[in-house]
Amino acid sequence: MNISYPALLLCAGLSLTCTAQAVQTLTIATVNNSDMIRMQRLSKTFETQHPEVKLNWVVLEENVLRQRLTTDIATQGGQFDILTIGTYETPLWAEKKWLEPMSDLPADYDVADIIPSVRQGLSYQGTLYALPFYGESTVTYYRTDLFQQAGLSMPPRPTWTQLGEFAAQLHHPDKDQYGLCLRGKAGWGENMVLLTTMANSFGARWFDEQWQPQLTSPQWTAAANFYVNTLKQYGPPGASSNGFNENLALFNSAKCAIWVDASVAGSFTTDPQQSRVAAHVGFAPAPAQVTDQGASWLYAWSLAIPSTSKHKEAAKAFITWATSKAYVQLVADTDGIANVPPGTRTSTYSEAYLKAAPFARITLQMMQQSDPTHPSVKPVPYAGIQYVIIPEYQAIGTSVGKLFSAALTGQMSVEQALSAAQTSTLRDMQRAGYPKP
Repeated sequence: MNISYPALLLCAGLSLTCTAQAVQTLTIATVNNSDMIRMQRLSKTFETQHPEVKLNWVVLEENVLRQRLTTDIATQGGQFDILTIGTYETPLWAEKKWLEPMSDLPADYDVADIIPSVRQGLSYQGTLYALPFYGESTVTYYRTDLFQQAGLSMPPRPTWTQLGEFAAQLHHPDKDQYGLCLRGKAGWGENMVLLTTMANSFGARWFDEQWQPQLTSPQWTAAANFYVNTLKQYGPPGASSNGFNENLALFNSAKCAIWVDASVAGSFTTDPQQSRVAAHVGFAPAPAQVTDQGASWLYAWSLAIPSTSKHKEAAKAFITWATSKAYVQLVADTDGIANVPPGTRTSTYSEAYLKAAPFARITLQMMQQSDPTHPSVKPVPYAGIQYVIIPEYQAIGTSVGKLFSAALTGQMSVEQALSAAQTSTLRDMQRAGYPKP
């Protein structure tokens, strides 16, 4: 039985008998991605090691999770002890003192082992406020067997135009095979992460140096037209409903010839138990267009403690366990080394892992290349590659995402969507007081 140090002192000094501590229940809000579902399964190991702690899981779809957590923390509702958040929320919420600092970590946790760009993204004024569970950038997944059959060759660094040409040749809807799968589900963390990196690669930016929206620029127009037209012509039916999980399922069931999305999917696409195409998956960098600057995102799903938690020490113990080297080893021992959480620790990228995980080198390359401080070839007043790190962006990105989803379904033209996006974003920024002095 694990008993805290203060409890041991009480037992030793004040009582002849020592009763077990009362059980603390930690309520953990997380996303329904496969790595988190694995964490939930393996967390029985933590509960065995910490019998004084019980874990209560709230597992939600990505858009729902973001909405629930934002509402709860902004109102100081206190529903959760542990939050699954990312590199967008962490510095913003830390600035508002909504999160507990992740300081005084055990020496064997080895903070210096966390990939520097990830560590920086989860810090505010030099202090960590969340610990990374897995990190990701953008990767191009493609079917090597289909490319070979069609006499195609994936370039070392493909462009979006090239992917569109390949998609046209590999699109066979009569065989339930679609040329290109991309996120279409509306949301700042769904379709807009893909669209923003695509726009960056076309040379676009969200705002100019005076915080004026640039959504009707030639660069945004070119990117948006490519996105909508290509998905309409060579994408799967109902693309506007597809997010990460839906496209992963399509790719693994042999319905996508090409898929551009988060690098974390690498272990799932190559797992024969999950993927029908595991033996035929190729990996390439995120597509560029006129530039590769801002073409691949940088993100880390991470665990943080809200300041309203009543069980901060127990929450910190769990987070430290779930993001530790020991957890990485537990996954390797239980589910195989290729399935360990990627993109967080330098030590993960051992020769054994690189050999077992064909997607590992490209993931590391993309993460090291991504620079949130320079997301566009044009000067910008913000940081963030696939989003803008300002509090207003969550609402702005979701609103614009709905417009692009409507363009995908034909409810409006691309030009109408861009015009509406420009107008609504300008209004929201003016209402928030931009440009700020």
